[in-house]
Amino acid sequence: MQLSAEIRSFIAIELPEEVRLGLRGIQARLKQSGHTFVKWVAPESIHLTLKFLGNIPAGQVTDIARAMEEASRGFLPFRLKIGKLGAFPNLRRPRVVWVGIDGEVDRLTALQQRLDAALARLGFARETRPFSPHLTLARLREGTSLRDCQDFAGLVTGAEAQAGTEISVDCICLMKSDLRPSGAVYTRLAEVTLND
Repeated sequence: MQLSAEIRSFIAIELPEEVRLGLRGIQARLKQSGHTFVKWVAPESIHLTLKFLGNIPAGQVTDIARAMEEASRGFLPFRLKIGKLGAFPNLRRPRVVWVGIDGEVDRLTALQQRLDAALARLGFARETRPFSPHLTLARLREGTSLRDCQDFAGLVTGAEAQAGTEISVDCICLMKSDLRPSGAVYTRLAEVTLND
């Protein structure tokens, strides 16, 4: 595979197809409002981000994969569940609409922290904000009025996620992100399986 000099990348957990279908259903219900100021994330592009790396040299992929292996050593597969809908920074002024994560979140957080520490040894800055696992459904466009934001927030508050839909986490992936006019396209560069 031919890699360019720099790769925009991140480490994530990919979602099973039934979870993506559930997220598509949530989006479909929210889309019925017809709001034009909402930019939807394609369900096939939704993933659970563990660490955003930014632009990395192509030659660093192997080192990052080794750091992922080191961080996941001793981790058995675990289960997560789809949680409730929410927004960043909050539901009074939403900018990003997401579905939260429930289940074995303590194990997910421990994995993310170990990953953060292993990547810090490669020169990646540690996260300064607490880890907040979520699946991004949509972003509100810049310049959206407060009234429109609050109107959409009301729909989000009333929407139901498919609570209990499970995500079996048995691997983590290094992903390449190509930004295109139609949206980001993601390619898996490396995969590390969880086992003890």
